[in-house]
Amino acid sequence: MDFSQLLADVPTLVAVIVGVPAVLAAYIVGGEYVVRLLPDKLRPSVRPWIWVGPALAFVGFFLVYPVFGTAYRSLFDLSGNSFVGLSNYVTQLSGFPSGGSWIAIRNNVFWLVFFTVLVLAFGLLFAVLTDRVSYESPIKSLIFMPMAISFVAIALIWKFMYSYQPPGEPQTGTVNALLGIFHQDPRLWVQDPNVANQALIVAAVWGFVGFAMVILSAALKGIPGDLLEAARVDGAGELTIFRRVIFPLMMPTIVVVGTTLVIFALKAFDVVYVMTNGNYDTDVLANRMYKLLTASQDFGDASAVAIILVAAVIPVLIFNLRQFRAVEARR
Repeated sequence: MDFSQLLADVPTLVAVIVGVPAVLAAYIVGGEYVVRLLPDKLRPSVRPWIWVGPALAFVGFFLVYPVFGTAYRSLFDLSGNSFVGLSNYVTQLSGFPSGGSWIAIRNNVFWLVFFTVLVLAFGLLFAVLTDRVSYESPIKSLIFMPMAISFVAIALIWKFMYSYQPPGEPQTGTVNALLGIFHQDPRLWVQDPNVANQALIVAAVWGFVGFAMVILSAALKGIPGDLLEAARVDGAGELTIFRRVIFPLMMPTIVVVGTTLVIFALKAFDVVYVMTNGNYDTDVLANRMYKLLTASQDFGDASAVAIILVAAVIPVLIFNLRQFRAVEARR
């Protein structure tokens, strides 16, 4: 870009830097001015909507409207001109167990179970083992570090980790190199349908376990130390204390973290797209939707898959909101 182009962009840059704060300030001052003109009885009920209104408008425009638009689009054919009703859903949900979207649905269930359980298990394990030790901070920082990078980068890292070379040649992939140390033949980890899903889930677990560890560690530190000491005075062992005291008190947090992980598992995309693109029986709903939308240009079927995914996520979101409210009610 030449200097003249930079000069041409300066007014736009200044307008953004000055205009956005100016609009925000005008909205705040104007909103408060309007509220003060109202009767005293109405002010407490109107003022919250002045502040929440813009956020609700953004959510409605960028989240709610697209959902209804996608649901409407899913009732039309590939071109979007002919109304076909639920035909796209029938196409995606036909051919059980290996036709339509059933392989993707099966893999999403596989992710939901194993990804959620493994992240929770390792997150809880690391939270308990590193609690109140002298090297707690550096260890937790190392475990949390993968969360600082994108899942696309995590997928690329593990794609190299699983790299395969024929037997007898130097293994550039870390996993197959470790197998060579134990005199085992290298494996096609992400190209073998028998283990490809497991390999992808391991990569995602490595990237997400730090999140679970931090949240669960905060819940663990919220347990009163006097309660644990009283249990030890009564003769309870550490395993009994964990099973009878720590785990029940952490259960609300575990449930909230678990439902968050379930949502992530249902909409898993990055790791699958980068490592296999859904090949080798690793397809998931989000990746199938993307392929129908981009490769096949089939907007009707892609919209139907998107609505199936939304329908799977909404009950979990509702459950998650109820858990948040239950936790807040206990405080």
